[in-house]
Amino acid sequence: MTQLGARAVVLGGSMGGLLAARVLAESYAEVIVVERDQVLGVSTPRRGAPHTVHAHGLHARGHLILEELFPGLTDELRAAGVPTGDLGEMRWFFNGRRIQPARTGLVSVTAPRPVLENHVRNRVTAIANVRLIEECDVLGLVATDDHEQIVGVRVLRRTGPAEAEVIDADLVVDATGRGSRTPAWLDELGFQRPEEERVKVGLAYTTRHYRTRADMFDGVQSINPVASPRHPRGAFFGQVAPEVCILSLTGVLGDHPPTDPQAFLEFVRSLPVPDVYEAVRDAEALDAPVSFRFPASVRRRYDRLLRFPDRLLVVGDAFCSFNPVYGQGMSVAAVQAMTLRSHLRAGRPPAPHAFYTDLARAIDAPWDISAGGDLDFPGVEGRRTLKVRIGNAYMARLQYAATRDPEVTNGFMRVAGLMDPPEALMRPAMVRRVLRHAVRRPQPGPSWHDATPCAGPAERPR
Repeated sequence: MTQLGARAVVLGGSMGGLLAARVLAESYAEVIVVERDQVLGVSTPRRGAPHTVHAHGLHARGHLILEELFPGLTDELRAAGVPTGDLGEMRWFFNGRRIQPARTGLVSVTAPRPVLENHVRNRVTAIANVRLIEECDVLGLVATDDHEQIVGVRVLRRTGPAEAEVIDADLVVDATGRGSRTPAWLDELGFQRPEEERVKVGLAYTTRHYRTRADMFDGVQSINPVASPRHPRGAFFGQVAPEVCILSLTGVLGDHPPTDPQAFLEFVRSLPVPDVYEAVRDAEALDAPVSFRFPASVRRRYDRLLRFPDRLLVVGDAFCSFNPVYGQGMSVAAVQAMTLRSHLRAGRPPAPHAFYTDLARAIDAPWDISAGGDLDFPGVEGRRTLKVRIGNAYMARLQYAATRDPEVTNGFMRVAGLMDPPEALMRPAMVRRVLRHAVRRPQPGPSWHDATPCAGPAERPR
């Protein structure tokens, strides 16, 4: 493969940065990953990534990409005790109703995020031309005099000399996440900041770990009552190790799951289905509940900038940060890495505008899924286009149909797993299956606390 330069520098050593480093190693003589935390050998949550204590999933397309980039990774994870299973055979609840399980052939890996990252990090740092610098702060970019090209980064090592140093680079990739400083750096260099699209969800996760009992899951990998407008409290309850399970509660628009243990359990009891409460009410807790807030999904429109310095790219959450309840983050990071790889294989350094155009196309579908789903909640701020309103009205029908027809579940999970585009759910055969069960938009399913159950498809169409 053509070598495109002497050195590429990746800012950030989480999943997006690690996957970028993996593909850059094919095209640059040296790849340096700069990370602010101590990460080598670390398989527990760290200060710079507090969200990693909460439930994460590597689903379908992301799993396939990681297996392509790191052959044998799935077997390695299984040997380490990480649960894997079929995405469609988990116990899913939408709108208060359980959908039919379906064997989809799509693998879901439910490793704790720090454990998965540690395995990936070990694979990446084992590559001969990749080096990771830990406990190192990025102070800024180094540009040519005319600011048209980035030629390095200024860093300060916390464990070394007190003076800043410059790492020269033929390409710099920003994978520093939601807190990316690239918009501010562009401003300093005389470029325009990217526009931002925001969907304000006011989400909070609160998570606790329990010792697994044999009767908790009844043969399934996880139990997931997904939040909906009628039942806005949700949960992800799954196995993450041979004797450990995780429960992440979700609440939106300020209705945040508490960290007081008794109040946490009361929140569990308030879920629309009893399955999770019955599993944990007498379970052995392994830690205290901890919370993490996610105010808004943010998409930075670098693809719309008319000018951008050469030799600088932005990936991962720094490019687009999704509501984590949809479980897309790591899989989208993997898709972005493959987009970067395709540009590298063109035989020349990636041109920012062309790269961002392709990256935007790659995230259009997952953004439509998460942002569109969030806008079904009346209190969520954001632009409700006709496409969004029609999509949510159809999705309510489809999820109801999935409670009756496992083939609908299969199609839905292929889209949720980013294997098929959302348009696949509108194919004639699928539409016929959906409308067979729900011509009108169904009323939400009842909560187990409700005295009078709701009917099926009775609400007027929307």
